[in-house]
Amino acid sequence: MAYRLWELAEELKNEYEWVELSHSMNNDSPIWSGIPAGSVDVGQTVYDWGNPMLDCLIQTFKCPGQYGTHIDFPGHFIKDGKLSESYSVESMVYPLCVIDITKQVAEDVHYAVTKADIQAYEAKYGPIPDGAFVALRTDWSKHWPDMDALSGIAEDGSENFPGWSMEALRYIYEERNAAANGHETLDTDASAEAAKAGDLACERYVLDSGKLQVEVLDNLDKVAPAGALILVMWPRIEGATGMPVRAVAITPKQ
Repeated sequence: MAYRLWELAEELKNEYEWVELSHSMNNDSPIWSGIPAGSVDVGQTVYDWGNPMLDCLIQTFKCPGQYGTHIDFPGHFIKDGKLSESYSVESMVYPLCVIDITKQVAEDVHYAVTKADIQAYEAKYGPIPDGAFVALRTDWSKHWPDMDALSGIAEDGSENFPGWSMEALRYIYEERNAAANGHETLDTDASAEAAKAGDLACERYVLDSGKLQVEVLDNLDKVAPAGALILVMWPRIEGATGMPVRAVAITPKQ
């Protein structure tokens, strides 16, 4: 007897590449400076081997929602915005489009992706489909886990890194009906865009639009620009503004 989903699982495992898009985390992983000390304590043993009640090991994991590779829900930036329980398992899989701006970033660390960049992508690969996850490839993930390098800290203490522009986000959401976006950097906004706005205006726009985003992605250089799927999985915890995720791409072999 044949079962289509079982056959599909074998096809996906054997004919496609599976790419890890999340960073490995521990107690020394980078974290935003505004998070109070003591907010991270992962892998703390609370029940050890040799206990007469039951011989096993139990740990606790304490961290902010915005830790490592993580998803942001609207309530992270928008008062009374939707939180984790508003999103079902259907929000965990998307067509994946990877916009590569590594050449521009190599010339200008402050580069913010433009509408023209995305239209150039579409001219080559076709329109961004409805409900897509649009990821911005900058190769910034190669700075992990150096927090100063991820932040692009200069001698004057300023932050310097690439990212999204408002026009690019408006294009993917208002003209192409994307469902979510992602990036390798710690923030949505390119640092120069955030400085001009005096706020993380791009991130605020995404979340105010009821969309989702995943920050601090890894290995986008190993994913086909078009034709891949992304799976974004998080624990079923109520009331969360964000949570670390396991993000995986299923991509055509390159």
